Amino acid sequence: MTQLILDISMSLDGYVAGPNQTLEEPLGAGGMDLHEWVIKLAAWRERHGLEGGEHGPDSDLVAEGIAATGAVVMGRRMFSGGSGPWEDDPNADGWWGDDPPFRAPVFVLTHHPRETVEKQRGTSFTFVTDGIESALEQARAAAGGKAVSLGGGADVARQYLAAGLLDELRIHVVPVLLGGGVRLFDGVGPQQLEVTRVLESSGVTHLRYSPIRDR
Repeated sequence: MTQLILDISMSLDGYVAGPNQTLEEPLGAGGMDLHEWVIKLAAWRERHGLEGGEHGPDSDLVAEGIAATGAVVMGRRMFSGGSGPWEDDPNADGWWGDDPPFRAPVFVLTHHPRETVEKQRGTSFTFVTDGIESALEQARAAAGGKAVSLGGGADVARQYLAAGLLDELRIHVVPVLLGGGVRLFDGVGPQQLEVTRVLESSGVTHLRYSPIRDR
């Protein structure tokens, strides 16, 4: 079955976003520090229509994840930062303009219905109102045999983990302490995970875990 993979950057003290998130600063105070490692990489920059960037194991890892992804699931707040009816959302078109970096079908969890939005180079946003299992089922059907990437945010990641639907967690631990904000694992019950890969570099440690299913 098509795997569901969480891929997310996290601070050393367990936060995936800093405090005081706003539309102007959606990752909160200090939150961008979690992503400096990836923004400078050639694979990430190419995907975002930018030139240059660093090559090496970190970039190869990002390129590997991009190539393996056939569809994406994300929460409403990751899509736009908003909540409530779409007509009241000042960022209702999302963060990425007409040419988002996904180049694959994206399924957005929301409580508010909306027609699918088509963007350039294969990106589409389908808005799912009937829960996480429905979003995953639709994403798997659209992924063409590739993996489904769970883009977050933290609340959505926790829901899928608690439901036993995550197949792999790829956590990029950045050596910063945010001291507050949004924790990835707050409220998640007991879980057993198996370490499947560790890759260290100067600015980040890449960890992969697989949940251990009940035997």
